[in-house]
Amino acid sequence: MLRLTLAALLIATPAHAADMAFFVKNLRSQAVAVELFSRDRKMSWPGGGQVFLIEPSSQKSVPISCNPGENICYGAWVNGNDAISAGVGPDNDQPCDNCCFICVEHTTETIDLVE
Repeated sequence: MLRLTLAALLIATPAHAADMAFFVKNLRSQAVAVELFSRDRKMSWPGGGQVFLIEPSSQKSVPISCNPGENICYGAWVNGNDAISAGVGPDNDQPCDNCCFICVEHTTETIDLVE
């Protein structure tokens, strides 16, 4: 009976989330807003309508918790002017060639935002 209970608990345990980070370097002369989007589920970081604000010529480490194997894409735009954007943009609706990363435990991906 104990074995069956333990087996049921193992099956019912949700998958472990992975902790990873994005190191964002703002090489622009304007402040930028950055948001991370999952391509596999309805999730964004920091979430709740918030963004990561990165001042000109500065950098920020952005830790997130994601599902292993999940596709994470960044959207970035000039603070106050979302017509100037990079990655998937502020609405996660722009095509991009190199703005998505795979969620892998204990990894850091670097994003360079240039003029």
